[in-house]
Amino acid sequence: MPPVRKPAAKKTTTAAAKKKTATTATKKPTAAVNPTPTKKANPAKKQTKPESRTALVRRARRINRELAEVYSYAHPELDFENPFELLVATVLSAQTTDLRVNQTTPRLFAAYPTPEDLAAANPEEVEELIRPTGFFRAKTKSIMGLSAALRDNHGGEVPGRIEDLVKLPGVGRKTAFVVLGNAFGVPGITVDTHFGRLVRRWKWTEETDPEKVEAAIADLFPKSEWTMLSHRVIFHGRRICHARKPACGACPIADLCPSYGEGETDPEKAKKLLKYEMGGLPGQRLKPPPDYPGKAAPPLGAA
Repeated sequence: MPPVRKPAAKKTTTAAAKKKTATTATKKPTAAVNPTPTKKANPAKKQTKPESRTALVRRARRINRELAEVYSYAHPELDFENPFELLVATVLSAQTTDLRVNQTTPRLFAAYPTPEDLAAANPEEVEELIRPTGFFRAKTKSIMGLSAALRDNHGGEVPGRIEDLVKLPGVGRKTAFVVLGNAFGVPGITVDTHFGRLVRRWKWTEETDPEKVEAAIADLFPKSEWTMLSHRVIFHGRRICHARKPACGACPIADLCPSYGEGETDPEKAKKLLKYEMGGLPGQRLKPPPDYPGKAAPPLGAA
């Protein structure tokens, strides 16, 4: 007896079913594709797991190296000729710009060049001289008080130890480290508003208290880098990584920043946000260092 064959209809039905299944499987991925193209992701945002301590140190130090190339001319942005002038100028810089301080101090130091002179001054005359810096009554009390302390306790000289500096009226750790680092060559980290903002954006620390920020960042870098690191970070904060609208599209360390995208990412629009010499404008010092690539700031009242 010849072998029994399966009905042709069943074979056709099975083949059709397989073809339908294959067609459906092919169409599923196509339907899931997003037709809208997405922007290229920032490399710093690809990280899905917590950053290790070693990776954090490496990234932080790489940022510092790249900022050193961009701001090879980074420097304290207060005009000064000696430790006393820097100390007074730093106290005056609270709640105002370094530019306004630099425009104000020439007349102040011309009238009172030494701690002895300023300690014996008429408070009302000092107030009038420093009025442009704001909070002039409180600041007059501070700079006259620290001048008297220098005269009475330190022989008219600014001390080179943080323990002594922070005991002076109006002088905190930030001011002390500015003076130590730039007048005495003693390494220190200056945690101002720019520094604190940027190190949190870069996820170097989540701390907000200045002393805790200082300790956290000091632990990431060798002591020899502390003073220049402070200048570079502050320069970057004033010129590119602004508080309200950072110029992300013009940032030289965008690929290392976990906060990339908080500001303007379009390169052309970002360039318009750059400040001081980065934006082709005058800097903050009336007497900038010789290697400063920008223009000197104008004196008070100049156009």
